[in-house]
Amino acid sequence: MAKSDLKTASVLAFERKIDPSDGLFSAGRWDDREQGAHWPKVSVREKSVRGTISNRLKTKEQDPAKLDAKIESPNLQTVDVATLPDNADTLRMRFTLRVLSGAGHPSACNNAAYQRKLQDTVQQYLQGPGFTELAHRYAHNLANGRFFWRNRMGAEQIEVRVHQIKGGESAQEWKFNGHDFQLRSFERVDNQEIKQLAEVIQQGLSNEQDYVFLEVIAYARVGDGQEVFPSQEMILDRGSAEGSKSKTLYTVGDVAAMHSQKIGNALRTIDTWYPKPEGEELGPIAVEPYGSVTSQGRAYRQPKQKMDFYTLLDDWVLHDKIPEAEQQHYVMANLIRGGVFGEKE
Repeated sequence: MAKSDLKTASVLAFERKIDPSDGLFSAGRWDDREQGAHWPKVSVREKSVRGTISNRLKTKEQDPAKLDAKIESPNLQTVDVATLPDNADTLRMRFTLRVLSGAGHPSACNNAAYQRKLQDTVQQYLQGPGFTELAHRYAHNLANGRFFWRNRMGAEQIEVRVHQIKGGESAQEWKFNGHDFQLRSFERVDNQEIKQLAEVIQQGLSNEQDYVFLEVIAYARVGDGQEVFPSQEMILDRGSAEGSKSKTLYTVGDVAAMHSQKIGNALRTIDTWYPKPEGEELGPIAVEPYGSVTSQGRAYRQPKQKMDFYTLLDDWVLHDKIPEAEQQHYVMANLIRGGVFGEKE
């Protein structure tokens, strides 16, 4: 088949290969971490608050009389809140993580010629740059506790314990001080444990092991009785606005928890290879086809720059234009992320 005849499959899907569970919250004392498995779970409760009018006013609302009338009407809200008990100073978060092989092998593809070429391309990557850099970055994000998100802010101490589970038992354990590892860079530190963890993740991705199953238990010392921050639910249909809850937190059963999607987003926040706006140093962003950062309302990998996932993948597979090693890592990280990437008809 001539190169010009090869086209992207219209049905093309990949399963994610870094697959976390939800992260469950419990609470206790920092000095009692060895008994953490028996700590009480963090629950979510409702709180009613009386807020004040603080939003930006329209010009017609800036009349003093109208503003006073608004202030007289209380802004009543019902919100969910999660806090540590007043005798507990440490948040414990536990989740599991599967690392699967077969990145680059589609779970659905309706074009056999394209699939063969794609797999040849993946083999080129494995024989060239390989998964070493990606595995290091995933391990780094486990070690620094990025998955704590807002709970990491201001934490006095952070400890992350990672267990490799085989046959239902811990076969190997690594322990990290989260503050020893940066959030804004992936500089290699002289730490044997993170090197070992990265090697295990690499083995899982490259099919040197059938799969790798990890248990992650992390502790953040935030202070007695302090508020903690599980995932917030997005409620699409609130019904009547009056009396509805303005913030709903995620729970598993009655236990406060972090979404598996949010943990996955933290682990794949490894993209430092995107085109950086002049004068801005943003640090790593999550691996996304267009470099989307929803909190900023921006996409850092615009198709016009030819640095988005689809352009790089098509150039690599269809046109044999091999990207730079850094962009190869980015393309493979998207395949590890998974998704539906077929050509629309």
